[in-house]
Amino acid sequence: MFKTIYLWVFMLFLGTLFSGCVSHDIPLNPQVQVTNVSHENDVDMSDIDENLTESEMMMTEEGEDTKMARIAFPVTEYYALEKYGKGTIKGSIYVTDLYENKVFGAGTRLYLNPVTSYSEQWYEESYLGGHKMQKADARLFNYLKFTASDSNGNFAFYGVPSGSYYLIGTVKCGTQCGFENEKSIRIATRVSVQGNQVVTKHLTRPLN
Repeated sequence: MFKTIYLWVFMLFLGTLFSGCVSHDIPLNPQVQVTNVSHENDVDMSDIDENLTESEMMMTEEGEDTKMARIAFPVTEYYALEKYGKGTIKGSIYVTDLYENKVFGAGTRLYLNPVTSYSEQWYEESYLGGHKMQKADARLFNYLKFTASDSNGNFAFYGVPSGSYYLIGTVKCGTQCGFENEKSIRIATRVSVQGNQVVTKHLTRPLN
């Protein structure tokens, strides 16, 4: 009898010992999935092309050697820019014809470009001076803020870091502006915001 009890205890001990060495696979939750998301195409840049010679983001490489060279991308200046903010910049985008009628830029994209020596060169030489410039450094895209106007040309940027920016947008206008074919009219102006300030800045220019 004692041998039977001893054998039973011994078998129980072995079962306990080896059960600790068994690997138990824990099933993964089938509802939890990890997806790699790319934001490369989040912003539609199709309206910024070689026909918009005033555009900061002109990416065509044709005839680059005949265009004005840009200064070296000032990494230190961009690194020093505020990265987060609570400011708001809002307004409307439009052009005025010879009779002071407003033609609004409906459903058009606008962007804020931080004021640096790099963007100042573009503003002075390209936007004001009319010179075609070589394509912008791709790193610039990381510092731009984008939005779009509504059907009445109204727009707003939220969460804007404190600083100064070039506010840039395009009004597409055809016969209502006296043009035979539709043209894209680029407009740019300078605007500043501090803290949680709400700044109203209309983006407009007359048709000359």
